[in-house]
Amino acid sequence: MTVVSLKSVPRAALSVGAAAVVLLLGTGCSSKRYVRAQAAPIVQNTNELDARTAQDHRNITDTDQRAQQGIATAQSAADAADQHAGAAGQQATVAQGAAQNAYNRVDSLSGTVAGLDSYKPLADVSVTFATNRAVLTAADKRDLDTMATNLSAAKHYILELTGGTDSTGNAQYNYALSQKRADAVAQYLQTRYNIAPHRFYLVGIGKDKQVAGGHKENRRVEVRVLANQQEDTVAAAPRVADPS
Repeated sequence: MTVVSLKSVPRAALSVGAAAVVLLLGTGCSSKRYVRAQAAPIVQNTNELDARTAQDHRNITDTDQRAQQGIATAQSAADAADQHAGAAGQQATVAQGAAQNAYNRVDSLSGTVAGLDSYKPLADVSVTFATNRAVLTAADKRDLDTMATNLSAAKHYILELTGGTDSTGNAQYNYALSQKRADAVAQYLQTRYNIAPHRFYLVGIGKDKQVAGGHKENRRVEVRVLANQQEDTVAAAPRVADPS
């Protein structure tokens, strides 16, 4: 093995070698600085992107939470409205049922109304219904409205509502249907003209009393307004002071 002594190496060669080493070291440092210089903006952009992504996520989460809260609030309000509507509907049903229960349901006025002979007809009307129906038509309501205009002048009166049916079907079904038709008329007059339920006397005759003219004429409710002339006369008479 041959050993070369540095002393035998020319000084110029040593200088060149040293320069090469320094150059390599310098080049390596420069490359690292260059890489760091190029990578720094990328890292910064990446960090900023991560920050924006995190903020966007927080915004989305916050928006979703507010939306869920809004939906929950709206649903709560809708549920409350439904409950109020249901309660109002129940109250209306109860009130309607109470009014129907307060109607006088009789077989006839004879023996039911005291002093019936003193009641005189004030107005009357007859409304007809479709087969198996107990719903008033617009024409029926107009006829009832015309009759009811006379009620404002009456004080002591009652309304006799006689519901009937045609001859089709069994007797029990027709009795029930005739009552439903009388109820429909009473409910309309009561709610529209604020007539007290106790003034109504409902008579369901079913198909017992057929009238001439055919089936339509028997699917009817006959309404009679009877005024107590005697009570009106007493109310109108002047009061006489008691002698002292």
